[in-house]
Amino acid sequence: MAQLTPMMQQYVDIKAQHQDAFLFFRLGDFYEMFFDDAIKAAQELEITLTGRGQGEERIPMCGVPYHSADQYMSRLVEKGYKVAICEQVEDPKVAKGVVKREVVKMLTPGTIMEGKMIREKENNYLASFTIFEDESMGIARCDLTTGEGAVTLIQGGQAELIQELSATGAKELVVSKEVNSELLQELERTLAVTISHEEEAELNGRYVHLVKELTQSKLVTTYARLLQYLIRTQKRSLDHLQKVEWYHAEEYMKLDLHSKRNLELVETLREKKKKGSLLSIVDHTVTAMGGRLIKRWIERPLLNESAIEKRHEAVTVFLEDYFAREELRDELRQVYDLERLAGRIAYGNVNARELIQLKKSLQKIPLIEEMVTKLDPSFQERWFHDQAPFEDLIDLLERSIVEDPPISIKDGGMIQEGFHGELDTYRDASVNGKKWIAELERRERQETGIKSLKVGFNKVFGYYLEVTRANRHLLEEGRYERKQTLTNSERFVTPELKEKEALILEAEEKMEQLEYDLFVMIREQVKEYVPHLQSLAHKISEIDVLLGFATVSEKQHYTKPILQPVGDVFIEGGRHPVVESVIPKGEYVANDVKLYPGREMLLITGPNMAGKSTYMRQLALLSVMGQIGCFVPADRAELPIFDQIFTRIGAADDLASGQSTFMVEMLETQYALAKATECSLILLDEIGRGTSTYDGMALAQAIIEYIHDEIGAKTLFSTHYHELTALADQLEHVQNVHVSAVEENGTVVFLHKVIDGQADRSYGIYVAQLAELPRMVTDRAEVLLRELEGQKQPLPNVIERSIQETQPPQLDEVKEPQRQLSLFGEEITAEERKAQQSKAKKLDPREQQVIKKISEADLLNLSPFEVMKLINDCQQQLK
Repeated sequence: MAQLTPMMQQYVDIKAQHQDAFLFFRLGDFYEMFFDDAIKAAQELEITLTGRGQGEERIPMCGVPYHSADQYMSRLVEKGYKVAICEQVEDPKVAKGVVKREVVKMLTPGTIMEGKMIREKENNYLASFTIFEDESMGIARCDLTTGEGAVTLIQGGQAELIQELSATGAKELVVSKEVNSELLQELERTLAVTISHEEEAELNGRYVHLVKELTQSKLVTTYARLLQYLIRTQKRSLDHLQKVEWYHAEEYMKLDLHSKRNLELVETLREKKKKGSLLSIVDHTVTAMGGRLIKRWIERPLLNESAIEKRHEAVTVFLEDYFAREELRDELRQVYDLERLAGRIAYGNVNARELIQLKKSLQKIPLIEEMVTKLDPSFQERWFHDQAPFEDLIDLLERSIVEDPPISIKDGGMIQEGFHGELDTYRDASVNGKKWIAELERRERQETGIKSLKVGFNKVFGYYLEVTRANRHLLEEGRYERKQTLTNSERFVTPELKEKEALILEAEEKMEQLEYDLFVMIREQVKEYVPHLQSLAHKISEIDVLLGFATVSEKQHYTKPILQPVGDVFIEGGRHPVVESVIPKGEYVANDVKLYPGREMLLITGPNMAGKSTYMRQLALLSVMGQIGCFVPADRAELPIFDQIFTRIGAADDLASGQSTFMVEMLETQYALAKATECSLILLDEIGRGTSTYDGMALAQAIIEYIHDEIGAKTLFSTHYHELTALADQLEHVQNVHVSAVEENGTVVFLHKVIDGQADRSYGIYVAQLAELPRMVTDRAEVLLRELEGQKQPLPNVIERSIQETQPPQLDEVKEPQRQLSLFGEEITAEERKAQQSKAKKLDPREQQVIKKISEADLLNLSPFEVMKLINDCQQQLK
C-alpha cells in the first residue's frame, strides 16, 4: 500500500482503537467510512460505494450527510452493530496541519438514548456478567434511558446464567475477554445479544454513591465493569444513574427461557409480537412508565405472600369505584414519561419542548395524589409520604420557557420575555430594527414612486434594496450605492441601512447564543431534581399498573385469587385469558383444575384440537397473573405460590445448534426434572412422540414415575399413549382426566370440557378430515385403524410396574416384540389392496348413489318393512 496521507493516517489510528465498530469520520458536511467499514456499510445501508485515490491503491469509501446521519446510525445499531462517532475537536482556523479528531460518543444496542429502537413501553437494557473463582456469577443490568440499575449473584452453571440474562431482555452484553468463546457464542445464539468487552472492573470514585447499599465486593465488581463500559463509550455525564438495586433471584418465580416462550408471556411464539401474549391482555396502563413496569412484573412474578397481597389489596380498592378509577386514569394519561425525561435532562440531550412536558406532568401530581388518597387514606403513606415538593421547579419552568418552543435549542425562540434583561434588550433591538427596515421600504416606495421596490436579505449580502431594471430609470443618480447586479434587477444599499444591518445581526447572533446559554443554565437547575423525579416516576408507574389490573379485572370478570406459600390447586370455572379474548363472548368453555394429595398429577388424554394444551397453559397463566398481583379469569381460585414453572409444550427443532425436535424436547424435559421442586408446576405435552412408539411410551412412563416418586411437583401431563392411563391405578397421586368429545352423524364435536376419566380414542382421523385431507386417504386410514386395533397387543414392560420400589425403568429393559405390526395388515397383500382401490375407482354413479343411501340410512330406527323396501329400491336402482 502506498503511503497514507496525514488525514488517512489519522483515520487508521483512530479506527485501530475501535475495531468492533463502524467509524463515522467527520469530513466537512459528511461522515465518511473507509476500507472494510465502507464495504460493509454500503451493503447494510444500501448506499453507494465509491473510492479515494486512483488505480490499485484506491481506498473503498462511502459516506452520509451529517444532518441525516442519525437515521443511518440507528439502522446499523438496530442490526446489532456499534457506531463510533468521530468529530473535529479543534477549530480548523487555528489548527496546524490535520484538524484534531476524536471519538466523542459510541452508539451501541444497549446504550442508545433515542431513535426507533427505544420503544415507549420497553426498557432498553445493557447487561454484564462476571465469573468469579468460586464459579459464582455476578449479573448487572442498566437502562441508560431511565438510569435504573440492578445487580444479583447466582450460583450454578450455564443454564442459570442464560435464564437470568434472558429475564433482563438485554440487547447488549458486556464481558471480559477471558470469558469462554463457546459460552459467548451460545449466549449470542440463544439471547440474540451483541457482545462487547470491558476489562476494567474497578469502581470509578465519582460513582461510589451508586453502590453504597451493596455489601459484597463481588456485586460491586460486577456493576463496576458495566459502569466502566458506559463511561468509556458515552464520554458524557451519567449523573442520572440511580442507586443500584440488589435483588435476589430467589425472590421471584423462576421461568426458564423455553417456558416464557411456550407460555407467550410478553410476545407470541411465532410472530414475536405483543398482540396475542398475556402482556397484551393485562396491560391497561396509560403511561409509558407503567407499560415498562408491567412487563418487568410479568417476567418476574413474586414469591413473597405479603408483597403479592399488598398488590391485590390495591386492586380491590381501585375496583370498588369505577368513576374515581377512570377519572384517575384520565389524569395519568396527561403525565409524560418522567423516567426518560429525567434521564435526558441529566444526559444533556433534553430540549425545551420536553421541559414543558415535564412542567405539565408535575402540575398534575397534586391532583393525582389527592384522588389516590381519597380512594384509600393508607395510600398516602404507601406512595406519597416522602414526596418532594416541585413548586419551585414548576415556577422556574413557567417563568423561563415559552409554552410552544421550537424543537431545536440552537435557533432561539425558547425563553420567555421578561426572564432575562439582556436577552430582552437584544430582542428589542432586533424587533425595532426590523420595524425600521419595514418603514424604510414603505418610505422609499413613496419617495421614488417605485411600488415594486423591496428590502430583502440573504446571508451573503445582508440587507439590500432591490429595484427591477424596468424601474431603474426612476431612481435619482447617487441615491443608493450599487451592491449587486442581477439579470432582471439591481440591488443597492445605503449607509443608514448598513448601520441598522450591523445592529440587527449583532443582536440576533448574541440573542441566539444567550438563549442557548440560558437554556443550559435552566437545564442544570432542573438537573438537581432528577433523583426526586425518578422516585416520583416509580410511584406513578406502580399506581398505573395496579389501576390497569383493576380495569382488566372488571372488564373480563376476573376474581381475586387466594394464594398461600404451600397448598392445593382449586380452580372453578377457569379460563385462558388470551383465548377467551379472541372468541365470541360467552363461547369459551370454562374448566376446573383440582390438584391435591392423591391427585397431584393429572394425566390428560383426548382428541387433538380439543384443548389439552389450552387447559395446561391456562393453569400456568393464572398462576403468573396471581403472583404479579392481578386478579385471575376464574369463578374461584385457590393457588399455591409456585417457585418455578416448567413447560414442554409444542414441537420445534433448533436447526442452528443441530438439534432435532425430539432432542429439544428431551433437553427441556431434562431441565425440568433437574430443577423442579415440590413447590413447582410442571406442564408436559406429548412427551415421547418424536421417537418410536415403544421408546416414546417407555420414556413417558419413566418421566411420570420420576416426577411422582422423586419430585412431587404438581404436574399436568398430556398424552396420546392411552396405555399410560393404567398408571392411575398404580401410582398414588396420578389421576386420569380427558377432554370430552361426542360423535354425531359421523362427525366429531369437541366439547372442550375436561372431566375425570380417560378418553376412549384420539379421533386423529377426524382431525385429518377437518384439515381436508383427500377422502381416499382418510377412508383408507379408517380401514387400517380397524385392522391395527384388531391386532393390538399389550406392550411388554411398559405398563407393568414392579411392586417393589425400584428405579424408573431403563431404556435397555424395554424390548420390542419380535414381530412388528404390518402397516397394511396381514390379511391383504399390496397387490390385493391395489386391486381394491382400482375397483373402487371404477364404481359407476348408480353404485355410488346406492352405497351412499345405505351408509346414510338409520337402520336401527327403521321397521322391518322399511328395511326390506330400502333393499328393494337399491336392487332396482342397480339393474
